[in-house]
Amino acid sequence: MKKVIVLGKSDLSIKICKWFHYNNKYKLICVIPVIPEPFWSESLVGWCISNDIDYISSGNYNDISIDKLNNSDLVMSVFYDKIIKENFIDKCKKIINLHNSPLPKYRGVSPINWALKNKEKEHGVTIHEIFPGIDNGNIISQLKYSIYPEFDEVIDVYNRSLEYGYVLFKNTIPFLWKIKPQKQEESEVIYYNRSQNYLLGDRKNFTKVESK
Repeated sequence: MKKVIVLGKSDLSIKICKWFHYNNKYKLICVIPVIPEPFWSESLVGWCISNDIDYISSGNYNDISIDKLNNSDLVMSVFYDKIIKENFIDKCKKIINLHNSPLPKYRGVSPINWALKNKEKEHGVTIHEIFPGIDNGNIISQLKYSIYPEFDEVIDVYNRSLEYGYVLFKNTIPFLWKIKPQKQEESEVIYYNRSQNYLLGDRKNFTKVESK
């Protein structure tokens, strides 16, 4: 039985925690939620309390015990909002991230917002290894799907990404230790940081009306 730690937020993080919790090949030993939790999704903390799952109330990954970290086989980030540093990465046997873009395109924050702002016709979700840096780890698996900037709102694509993200997760994890990750093509990188979000205009929030 492989022991798992999940870091994250959103309804997708809860679905992934449930999958690990109810799968007899895995044991969910701890959750590190994003604190404060977003108002627009179910509470990951509430789910942990209801299911008697240990969680780090501070939301800081550095607050987890070394013993628990050493005892885990897999650490998985699902929309976790902090950059994970090298000294933590080095202590993990395997650490991966589910990112809301077709890496290496749209590393960093607000990948859906930027894809719609740039009038992309295709987006995606990626599971990748976590390296020091931002979304630059080797790609384990990826799923691409159509988007429609002429009428899609950010919330539409976000909801779609939760569905495709879960499909990708379920089809990746059973083979995770067999897959040979592939390096990202650096020449194809698109990256935006949080300080550039003011440039998003009517794509800054979930809908154009909210963004005004």
